[in-house]
Amino acid sequence: MRYPAAETAEKHQRILTAAARLFREQGFDGVTVGQIMQATGLTHGPFYNHFASKEALMAESTLHGSEHSRVALDAASASPEAMRQYVRDYVSTAHRDAPGDGCLLAALAGDVRKQPAVRPAFTFHLKTIIGKLAAHFPWQKKRDPRQQAIVMLSAMVGAVALSRAVDDDAFSDEILKAVNTAFTT
Repeated sequence: MRYPAAETAEKHQRILTAAARLFREQGFDGVTVGQIMQATGLTHGPFYNHFASKEALMAESTLHGSEHSRVALDAASASPEAMRQYVRDYVSTAHRDAPGDGCLLAALAGDVRKQPAVRPAFTFHLKTIIGKLAAHFPWQKKRDPRQQAIVMLSAMVGAVALSRAVDDDAFSDEILKAVNTAFTT
């Protein structure tokens, strides 16, 4: 039995959204196809009607998550203060504490190096974010906006990743605050 195209597309998007969230929360190896399908309310059976493999889902869900992040950054490019607020929101306890809702860079950078199928999507996302930051962040010195964007994004991603990894709440907050202060004041 064939489902209407709109229903199939809606299910596909549900799978991508659930997978992107679960991968950010638990890593690529920490989630099974069955868990993803369960999170969508669908059975395991139709998975292969949508994706050739788990690796194909990982790559496509990375692009799906990337699109959400790029839209948020586009909105922030409206003004210098909006860009600073974007950085504040990124390097925050709310982002630290909700990896499933956060940036795929901070959540998956360590996993991506072991997933060749995901690296092109991850690279595309990283280059796009760097380009947008270079073009729209209110840099104080116009030396090399791309280089400054790489440094800032690396610090932001690193701060969130490190703040998630430590077992000392005060130290975790200090990491976030230090990077936040470095780029928003």
